Amino acid sequence: MTQATLATRDQWLAARLALLEAEKELTRRSDELARQRQAMPWVRVDKTYRFDADQGSATLADLFQGRSQLLVYHFMFGPGYAAGCPSCSAIADGFDGIVAHLAHHDVTLCAVSRAPLAKLQAYRQRMGWRFPWASSSEGDFNYDFNVSITEAQQQAGGVEYNYRRGGHPMAAEAYSEPVHQFAATCGTDAPTYVRDRPGLSSFVREGGDIFHTYSTYARGLDGLWNMYQWLDRAPKGRNEQGVWWRRHDEYGER
Repeated sequence: MTQATLATRDQWLAARLALLEAEKELTRRSDELARQRQAMPWVRVDKTYRFDADQGSATLADLFQGRSQLLVYHFMFGPGYAAGCPSCSAIADGFDGIVAHLAHHDVTLCAVSRAPLAKLQAYRQRMGWRFPWASSSEGDFNYDFNVSITEAQQQAGGVEYNYRRGGHPMAAEAYSEPVHQFAATCGTDAPTYVRDRPGLSSFVREGGDIFHTYSTYARGLDGLWNMYQWLDRAPKGRNEQGVWWRRHDEYGER
């Protein structure tokens, strides 16, 4: 049996009520953070970005699909990958269920990656997904929103990610074992794998103008991992011993 504190029902209820207060405080703080996100100033997007999308060549305005708000998930799938990042894939498993709800609330959700569109479409078909996914392979979009770096930037170090600047050495031995593992599952090496990073960026249209309102990266994406929201409420929590998740079609039978 797992080591746990045993209690009577009355003792459990007392502990649960104490936890409820902490949960309510977290909810109130989360609501306040949401208000702060929505109060962020807007930055006009003056650059013309072009994408390859299911409907053909598209601008950033086209990705809105006629709605006023756009959420872009920066999916790690570089041109040198053979398959999408397993972590991004785990997050994206939750997209199809919410796309329709967001659309009916004037919000379009679209993934964007640097891999060619044909690769993205083939992988989406493999995963059984339907959400919009566009390729930014021919433009600066990923670089301008700090989710991709060039090989030259990587060699030079000091690139920005998650609003911090730091070295990013080229040598493969500098990367942790999970990075090597993920790179291998994507059919590439660690330095190539990390030249693309995950993120979420938000945009709004008013009249003929587009504005960038918010971006988040790294642990800022935790709330998008549907499986972790469930695991955090399971008796043993995340209970992780290293990297355990896979693409959903790579698990064995349980």
